[in-house]
Amino acid sequence: MTKAIVLGAALFAFWLALSGHYTPFLLVIGILSSAFCVALACRMKLVDAEAVPIGLKPSIALYWFWLAVEIIKANLAVGRIILSPHMPLGQRFVRVPTGQKTEMGQVIFANSITLTPGTVTVETGENALLVHALSGSFASFDEMGHRVCAVEGH
Repeated sequence: MTKAIVLGAALFAFWLALSGHYTPFLLVIGILSSAFCVALACRMKLVDAEAVPIGLKPSIALYWFWLAVEIIKANLAVGRIILSPHMPLGQRFVRVPTGQKTEMGQVIFANSITLTPGTVTVETGENALLVHALSGSFASFDEMGHRVCAVEGH
């Protein structure tokens, strides 16, 4: 029941952020549409720990900000490589150990790596990820792994 309430509140907050209209009629429509979506998700048995990760710490917002900065820095680094006349590539596969305790933490870690330009998570395993990096400077993920562990909440 807690997960359904959290999902409903999150859906309504998202609807409210996208709508930008605060008239009583539209607020009621937003609440009803959020409740309808939650009812559908419950009926389809989709409301579980994976769909509604309430175990994550609130510091996930700081992690998202940090990740956005890292994505910008990686974009600039990839741009430098592409625009360089010699195109200094050092492509490699790197096995990255995962220190996350939950599947959600491992998924956040793998997706964060893939979101960062110049790197792609190719394969996931129980204790490691196989990552393709465009150059050696992109192959360090220690800080990212520690930050994901910090927001895991378990």
